[in-house]
Amino acid sequence: MRLSHNFSKVIASLLLIHYCSFIFWLSSQTSLPTPLSFQHQDKVMHLGAYFILTAFTINAFRYFISKNTRLLFSSLIFASLYGASDEWHQSFVIGRSSDINDWLADTVGAILFLAIYQLMICRTK
Repeated sequence: MRLSHNFSKVIASLLLIHYCSFIFWLSSQTSLPTPLSFQHQDKVMHLGAYFILTAFTINAFRYFISKNTRLLFSSLIFASLYGASDEWHQSFVIGRSSDINDWLADTVGAILFLAIYQLMICRTK
């Protein structure tokens, strides 16, 4: 059975909101129980988290933006700004700090997802 367009739009939007809330919750923790396996592991984790965030973003935004270039650009701007706001939020959390390199890793994760997404779109045409 095919879901209605409006129901799909609501589900996609709720998934994005939920994932953003999850990132906010993680950022609210004074520390994260993640053992360091290698140098700059946190940057890889930021990249991965924002890769996933961008997948949720593009899935939700496609219901509101039909032109592909606007969809890609809007998704990138949203993910990057959310990463910046997350770093700002962390600056107020005891035991955490704000790092521009974390924000850059967030943005690179978004760009990586969008590059792969665009390649997949081009291959299906």
